[in-house]
Amino acid sequence: MPCSGIAGTKIGEKYRNRLISSGASLFVKYILYICSLKRTGMKGNKINNIGIRTLLSWLWYSSRGARKQATLNIALGLTDVVCQLLWVLACKHAIDIATGVSDGSLAYTGTIIGALMLAEITSRGASRWIHAVTGNKVRNRMRLGIFARLLRCDWLHLQKHHTGDLVNRLEGDVNGITALITETIPATIVVMVQLTASFFLLFAMSPMLAVSIIVILPISLVASQFYVRRMRRLNRDVRDSDSRIQSVLQESLQHKELIKTLEQNDSTEKQLAELQEQLHTQVTDRTKFSLGAFTFVQLGFAAGYLVAFIWGVDSLHEGIITYGTMAAYLQLVGLIQRPTMDLSRHIPGIVSSLTAAERLYELEDMPLETEGKSIMLEGTAGVRFRKVGFRYEDKGRKILDNFSFDFAPNSSTAIIGETGTGKTTLIRLMVALVSPQDGDIEIYNRNGTYPSSTLTRGNFVYIPQGNSLVSGTIRDNLLMGNPDATEEQMKAALHMACADYVLELPDGMDSEVTERGGGLSEGQAQRIAIARSILRPGSILILDEITSALDEETEQELLKRLTQGQTGKTLIFVTHRPAIMEYCTQTLKIDK
Repeated sequence: MPCSGIAGTKIGEKYRNRLISSGASLFVKYILYICSLKRTGMKGNKINNIGIRTLLSWLWYSSRGARKQATLNIALGLTDVVCQLLWVLACKHAIDIATGVSDGSLAYTGTIIGALMLAEITSRGASRWIHAVTGNKVRNRMRLGIFARLLRCDWLHLQKHHTGDLVNRLEGDVNGITALITETIPATIVVMVQLTASFFLLFAMSPMLAVSIIVILPISLVASQFYVRRMRRLNRDVRDSDSRIQSVLQESLQHKELIKTLEQNDSTEKQLAELQEQLHTQVTDRTKFSLGAFTFVQLGFAAGYLVAFIWGVDSLHEGIITYGTMAAYLQLVGLIQRPTMDLSRHIPGIVSSLTAAERLYELEDMPLETEGKSIMLEGTAGVRFRKVGFRYEDKGRKILDNFSFDFAPNSSTAIIGETGTGKTTLIRLMVALVSPQDGDIEIYNRNGTYPSSTLTRGNFVYIPQGNSLVSGTIRDNLLMGNPDATEEQMKAALHMACADYVLELPDGMDSEVTERGGGLSEGQAQRIAIARSILRPGSILILDEITSALDEETEQELLKRLTQGQTGKTLIFVTHRPAIMEYCTQTLKIDK
């Protein structure tokens, strides 16, 4: 996977070597040419030092699961090209037979033409089937791969992206990339083959006419350099605006209760309308530019066709060619100009896909968490901080400075302090979502000590504050804590969390809840979340404001069950509630 810095450069070179050694090198050279590879980045955009060469190398590496479909599309496309060229020759022969220029059977020639038509229809039907069925499979595989990687990315880097933006990239950008790999690139290879074959066939009939028709191509290629640069920037602007709209939609719907109670309906609608207007302006600008370039190319093609028509009519008048040759001229000119026009239509798709590749490359370029076999400590574990210093930004305020504390095995600690003093950061450090810049964090028991990392995360049971249920049944939520939990274990966890009410519901643990526990009160949802976490096997329980939505009586009973019933556990409470401190063996107060 792509990495930043020197590692990223080495991996990029590996991708490039694979790409250059592949059979697609001729096509890649063409794409590299029209995309003006001397540029290594995008001025005025967020992407820095991501050249098109690197993006194409990454695309080749990412196409592993799509190459079969791409190859099938190329094969079907080439079959279509062969049918069209044979059609031209068959039609010429039929006309020459009809006008008495050549000998032969019209019935036999007509049968060949019919067979060619049938073969062309069959190949196009097969191509549509591959697009509809296989294409969806390829798209799902790529989306799953990127999604799985996001789940394993470093938490701090992942937090820099809005959830709506990530969803937008997983949907729109993945669709663009798979379309490029499985459809646009194969189609471009096919039209280039069609262009070359048609040119040589026309050249065999009339060299001067062939040269006069093809002269528009280098002019188009030179003009395409400017076109690609501008379209790449315009496409990036459109995709970024689309992501911002997705973010507003998702966040607004997720916090619909807040928007309603604060009466922010109008301002939220206004924000969305402004973003949509910005997107509309950007799409309009892109369309105007694309339409202008397309019109320029169309005029060139129209002039070429007019030259061929006049040339053919004059040659026919002088008796130099037959009617069949005249018809072949016009058909071959179409077969030359149509692929050239197709190339001009594919270029915007290629540019748009390169923009999508940039946005997905950003995600793949994020560092991964340390992966490996989990380190689970036997018995009860503790966690020790030694002179820990931490800040979120390189030059930001130090949240913790020379911090030391020992959460000993079997202890129960109340962490208190004002908002913003670092209580949440302390939790993130324990479960290795972030790493300290100074000092050490250790997980230990009587048998040994291990540095805190993602590999020791399994020793923690984290119960976040607030409502953290997901849509599904209560059973689905409980099994997230332990997929192998038995019915008895789930009932025991519900009892420990003072959530016995679940068993009295009409459907019990199979009762449905909507997003964020809709259908339950905050206190009910909070207790189910506690039960879910209790099912995890770790021996260090981090309980973050777990009684914030509970009444005093339920709070007391819950604390009693947790502190007296959770034997062999290390309890860490993050709280503002004085009642919790009474159940703890030690208190940690964090000051700014």
